Amino acid sequence: MEYKRIGVSQADQLWELQKAYKAEIHEDAPADLDCDRLRAAIGKEQILFYGAWDDGALVGCCSVTVGFSTFNYQRSGVFEDFYIIPERRHQGIARALARYAYNESGVGSLTVGCADCDVEMYQAIGFSVPLGNLLAFEQSDREEMLR
Repeated sequence: MEYKRIGVSQADQLWELQKAYKAEIHEDAPADLDCDRLRAAIGKEQILFYGAWDDGALVGCCSVTVGFSTFNYQRSGVFEDFYIIPERRHQGIARALARYAYNESGVGSLTVGCADCDVEMYQAIGFSVPLGNLLAFEQSDREEMLR
């Protein structure tokens, strides 16, 4: 297994995993415009994607969005877009990919927001410090704030 950063040149393989991930979690399929936005964000390094490759095939991915946190006054990362193809699960790829992404991204802390049903899985791959709850604004909340 080879772990490496995913660049724009591998975006087509990444896009296939993105679509599979969305289907598995029963979210709407991403549109072509979403693919263009993703390519642009990767190219501008607004998001860092990492992959697990087996004989040239991308079998898993994750992303780290880098910011700064006063949690430890260092660069921090948000771990997302985590997906391992079903036939390659339970082989240690997830833990190795998460560690690789953490080390290669150069962040001092890495957090993940997840559904209650995924907490044990994320703990098993190394996320062990509880930080409370993660909440997100809805579009309607944003529109009201801008008024």
